[in-house]
Amino acid sequence: MSGYCQPVEIRVPEGSRIAPAAGTGFADSHKGKLLAGLRLAEVYRFKVTEVPGEPGVELFPTVEVIDRLYPPPGLRLRFPVPVELTRDELLMAAEGKFITRVVYVEDPELAPPVDEDAEGGQRWLEAAPGEDPLVTADHLGRPIAIVRLGGRTPDTELPGGSFSYVSPEPLVYDTSLVPQKKPRNGQPLGDGVIEITDDGLNGEAAEPLGISAKPLGDAP
Repeated sequence: MSGYCQPVEIRVPEGSRIAPAAGTGFADSHKGKLLAGLRLAEVYRFKVTEVPGEPGVELFPTVEVIDRLYPPPGLRLRFPVPVELTRDELLMAAEGKFITRVVYVEDPELAPPVDEDAEGGQRWLEAAPGEDPLVTADHLGRPIAIVRLGGRTPDTELPGGSFSYVSPEPLVYDTSLVPQKKPRNGQPLGDGVIEITDDGLNGEAAEPLGISAKPLGDAP
């Protein structure tokens, strides 16, 4: 899988903007969501701004893709890995808490038979204090990506490309050119990945955010 570029869709609260790192700064920001191609085993930095009700707040999450999806040929952009950053999570990070989320494809033998659209949002469970979210995700399915979010502001003067973790710049896709997901039996295709969230403050467990669930559907 070396060199594989996995599409990832990063979603931020309505009205917020997100931009990928480029060189020692950031590229153009996108409103609401960003569809980017990330290479496996690389760490990518992003910048979130214009959080609703929080003028001036800037946050810098990272995304590390550790495995890939297997959609039908030619449909990679229709089935990206979803990474959703909620307003509550962003504000927790701004207050100094550190959040780790593990996105994983759920095991069909363990996945609850629940329609996410009928639930009206992202399903979630919580990782217990002291529990490694990556180990938990491995028990429940196949880990795909690790998302880390804290309140630190990165130093753009770091030597040797450390600002961008020496990772190549992500490919940014024009979402207006991506075909929409086709309905199946009159119902929209789901998104089907589960995210485990583990929060800590100064190395200790804070109020848990839990495990967020995003079904990816059957194809991947």
